[in-house]
Amino acid sequence: MRTVRTVAELRAALSPERRAGRTIGLVPTMGALHDGHLSLLRSARERCDVVVMSLFVNPAQFGPGEDLIAYPRDEARDAGLAAAAGADVLFAPEAAEVYPDGFATTVSVTGLTEALEGAHRGAAHFHGVTTVVTKLFNMAAPHVAFFGQKDAQQAVVLRRLARDLDFAVEIEICPTVRDADGLALSSRNAYLAPADRARALGLSRALLSVERAVAAGERDARTLEATGRAVLAEHGVEPEYFACVSADTLRPLTVVDGPALVAVAAQIGPARLIDNTIVGADVRAGEPETESIPCNA
Repeated sequence: MRTVRTVAELRAALSPERRAGRTIGLVPTMGALHDGHLSLLRSARERCDVVVMSLFVNPAQFGPGEDLIAYPRDEARDAGLAAAAGADVLFAPEAAEVYPDGFATTVSVTGLTEALEGAHRGAAHFHGVTTVVTKLFNMAAPHVAFFGQKDAQQAVVLRRLARDLDFAVEIEICPTVRDADGLALSSRNAYLAPADRARALGLSRALLSVERAVAAGERDARTLEATGRAVLAEHGVEPEYFACVSADTLRPLTVVDGPALVAVAAQIGPARLIDNTIVGADVRAGEPETESIPCNA
């Protein structure tokens, strides 16, 4: 695996591959790799001839008081894991390479970024995400870019970004990877003390309760939200949000009559965690829902 740190080096590394007609896959990360990231790399390895992983803790998507300084960083560890998972190129730029002196451009996607994470982390969070992803698309010019379903709102936003700006890139969203007890993998799980980790299981169990309710025939969104919130309360978790919204538009739902995103965010000790599930995909067809979140509850 080759490590490059400038845009010029990245383009020089990929130019002959592109001329040879090889498919380039991009896996954007902020490091602190876990099995969720590695699953993205493995998916890219299966689909693409050349796999690029970016490693950049993007300061533009952290708000005041968030964990930019504390965010775990260990490039040597991440590089070893990325190479073992099949990455060909590691792009690890300094902040000044991504945001040079005088940088004054922001890319925003309106209509999808104001709710959920946008409402709680502020508009600047998604502006930071969409700006850096736009830059990565321009830097690497990938044929396919791989992201995780755990960041469900981000996935919807980035699909819209690619569509609206005519990027010649396919956005592939890969399933959330979980521990055996159902907790979604996150770099921030490292912050959790044992008691906090036990409480954090409430997130996946609340989502599972909604899946079960939909499978049993419940369609009222407010009832489904109340079901999930009750499970969170049993685990001593007060969510920032627990919402049932359209999987496509992210607008609040009153009735689940098609694919719905059920999303949750909560502060658990020192870690702010998010999770989600999709329900109602088979409602129109009259097919029964199936549970998708493993849980030992």
